[in-house]
Amino acid sequence: MTASSLTHRDRAVLRAVAEGRCEMSGSSLLVDGLCCADQFVGPRLASAGLISARPGPAALTSAGYEILSAA
Repeated sequence: MTASSLTHRDRAVLRAVAEGRCEMSGSSLLVDGLCCADQFVGPRLASAGLISARPGPAALTSAGYEILSAA
């Protein structure tokens, strides 16, 4: 995944993760305690290596920080 292939929603989710507002619950991503309307964004960003896939607070990976700063 490249910065140019990120959607506006992807960028918004990455910013929310960076702000500590997200949590992974199974394969679902919670934002501000609510299920994300796009059920695929969390797993897609995790499989791209941009956010952690572990249950618990979501965190940007080093690749996630790089792509967010480039976006």
